[in-house]
Amino acid sequence: MSRLTLRLPESLHRQLEELASNEAVSLNQYIVYALTRQITLAYTVQAVPEKAVAEQRAVYTALLQNLGETSFEQIRKTLDEREIVSPEGGLSTEVVDRIKQRVKETKQI
Repeated sequence: MSRLTLRLPESLHRQLEELASNEAVSLNQYIVYALTRQITLAYTVQAVPEKAVAEQRAVYTALLQNLGETSFEQIRKTLDEREIVSPEGGLSTEVVDRIKQRVKETKQI
């Protein structure tokens, strides 16, 4: 086990002592519990409220509608201005060539 020395404001120290007392555990146990709980929250999947889902769908639908209003000329101009980068190491030249062919075919449509 590791040791960690912290400087806490008196008010926070008092609050932690009170919370530990309410749980009938030592201050050390309570702080370990609180830190563990906080770290666990970072890895826990949390449900998204239905209202938030509805708002995201509305924004996504609006985005799709706006994209549908873009002219082919605007799309081509944007594609021509994009940065050309080297393929990722995991992509074989065969896969890259097939993707390039599909892009070429799409441009001809």
